[in-house]
Amino acid sequence: MALITCQNLCLGYDGREILHDLSFEVNSGDYLCIVGENGSGKSTLMRTILGLQKPLAGQILTGDGLRHNEIGYLPQQTPVQKDFPASVWEVVLSGFEGGCGWRPFYTKAEKQRAEDNIRAMGIEHLSRCCYRELSGGQQQRVLLARALCATSKLLFLDEPVTGLDPRVTAEMYDLIEKLNREHGITVIMISHDIGAALRYASHILHIGDRVFFGPREAYQNSGIASLFTKGGVTE
Repeated sequence: MALITCQNLCLGYDGREILHDLSFEVNSGDYLCIVGENGSGKSTLMRTILGLQKPLAGQILTGDGLRHNEIGYLPQQTPVQKDFPASVWEVVLSGFEGGCGWRPFYTKAEKQRAEDNIRAMGIEHLSRCCYRELSGGQQQRVLLARALCATSKLLFLDEPVTGLDPRVTAEMYDLIEKLNREHGITVIMISHDIGAALRYASHILHIGDRVFFGPREAYQNSGIASLFTKGGVTE
């Protein structure tokens, strides 16, 4: 079943169109990687799917009861966010804020789920540590646990391994793959790492001067893919 359907989207900002007539859908259980040149509109598409800006034309439909506040989101961090002076436990719990409404407390079920997500990320020993004192890889695990508190259906990841060393990068990709394959969580990931996209994704959305959407195998055989696999990354 389609969780997200994008129909004839035209996207842009300040009256400037950067994507025209884009259509694709993300089904439950998919692992979609969005790749393309810098400035191609990846971030604009992300903000539009998350409901942070409106399309110039077209529409985005959600299915299977998915609401915008049920999308777990792991953004790229700013230096200020990396220095956030809260405990790991507090950061992870904050993932429930979108569903709390005016309720000024977390329920017992929410606290249990936060503990489960912390355990799933292998960071239970860091629960009482200050977030800003963690390594980059540990911080990303905390943010992934936080995103899981917002959803059991769909994770949206924006360059989740930026700045991580190769070993931690591989561990992060393995965690994301496990969430997708073993827990059935649908993944949409913006990435410059074409190697990871071709290894892990079930589907590829390539945007830019040429647009492709389809299964990973079809992308591998496309002329579009060959432009980027030579260098190993998309820029």
